[in-house]
Amino acid sequence: MQSINVLLDTVEKVKNLVAILSPIEGEFDLVSDRYVVDAKSIMGIFSLNISKPLRLDIHDEAAAQKVLPLLEEYKA
Repeated sequence: MQSINVLLDTVEKVKNLVAILSPIEGEFDLVSDRYVVDAKSIMGIFSLNISKPLRLDIHDEAAAQKVLPLLEEYKA
């Protein structure tokens, strides 16, 4: 598992992140304090406090290799 901190402080960033993650096989979670949601779920993400950085957990090494280069603009 790999983790990175991301900042999704706009609706556009949330939509773009979901669009990036959705076609990729693997599990992705966003963590905020004690809350964990599926990072491919727009509704789940909006249940979190997106005004501060979130931790993105990537549970599959192959998925991490595909997605990490695409997330440079979201790193916190």
